[in-house]
Amino acid sequence: MLSLRLTRGAHPLVLLRRLLVAIAAAGVGFLLLCTLGYAVAHPEQTDASVVRLLWCALPFAAVVQFALTVARSDPATRPRDGLDAVGFGPVRLSLLAATSTAVSCTLGSGAALLVYLELRGDLGATPLSGHAARLLDGGRSLPWGGTLTLLGLLPAAAAGACVLALRPREGKRAAAPMEAAEETEAPAPTADAMPTTGPRPEPRPAYVGLPWGVAITATGLALEAYVGHAPAPEPGTLLALPGQERGASPGLLGGWLLASLGLVLAGPGLTHWCGVVLSAGRPKPVRMLAGRMLQDTATRIGRPLGVLCAMASGVLAAVELYGVAWERSGPRPFGPLTGLGAAVVMACVTATAITAALDARQLRSETTSALRRLGIPAGLLRGAAAVRTCVLLAVLAPLTWVIAELTALPLMR
Repeated sequence: MLSLRLTRGAHPLVLLRRLLVAIAAAGVGFLLLCTLGYAVAHPEQTDASVVRLLWCALPFAAVVQFALTVARSDPATRPRDGLDAVGFGPVRLSLLAATSTAVSCTLGSGAALLVYLELRGDLGATPLSGHAARLLDGGRSLPWGGTLTLLGLLPAAAAGACVLALRPREGKRAAAPMEAAEETEAPAPTADAMPTTGPRPEPRPAYVGLPWGVAITATGLALEAYVGHAPAPEPGTLLALPGQERGASPGLLGGWLLASLGLVLAGPGLTHWCGVVLSAGRPKPVRMLAGRMLQDTATRIGRPLGVLCAMASGVLAAVELYGVAWERSGPRPFGPLTGLGAAVVMACVTATAITAALDARQLRSETTSALRRLGIPAGLLRGAAAVRTCVLLAVLAPLTWVIAELTALPLMR
């Protein structure tokens, strides 16, 4: 009930984010239902059904990440003064965020079920009833137990991710009373009264993952090149892509996954070093502000940007493969369901990156207000934001294109 009341009184931007989560959940629910319908209509092709279900894991993970980012940036789930007195501490707030996320995903899954049944022709005389019965294997009835189980996976996973990610850490809960005790102590600490605890751990630098990211990306590209020049594998050893009859070598797909993982790990480091380069030498105020802000927010926005670059490189490689197949008048390597999955993934990772950037801007609001009080003009702050955006585009866009080209090259044999 409290979750519904907070939803009614939320900011329009927060409501828009939750609506986008519901839409993304509807896309994943539709893909899961298509997989279930294929398995019911083709009981003899168990391996193909399992592979189709595994292919749904990528959009599934993208939606869970987006839902977690939206829950983390929701102002209603952040600790505030006075909530502890009424029983809403950090643990209850994390449960509240998980409940809101589960409700959004459940609404999206329910909408996906209605659309799927409508296109299959299971809802009777409706305007679009049966228009995609052949594509969605509308000749067989769905098992309702399996249908509800598949549709309940995403709300449960998103809610569980929110509980795990937003739960209070032991270090944070212990730091607050220690800081309060330090502030209330009047006398200065003497040598005999020094605390026996060790020093507080330093935060992990944002650039630590950059060498690992580069190494993993290079390993993935090398694996793709090696497998691409190897003899063609047997048809039975290929992994089927949803929506088409051909398959892809597991080695090629594994190489692409490694290259994508490397981009994700390298994202914070690349963002940090972009800020370092901007603020190097004797920078002017715009360049100095842009560089410092990139370094401060490298961890928060770098990882979503790395995921976005990884998915964009995969989409660019897929588009190039599709264009080559079109020119050769051969079978298309991707079908409509693959396109739907790619659209869900790209929409989710793009929305996650934008949400993370807006959240970082919100967290810098106090710093921005302090700069404005010091007389810094608003045009200078807007110029710093424009410089940050241009530098990130200048670094990440060519890198994404190069990874996409190197990924597609072994696949165009």
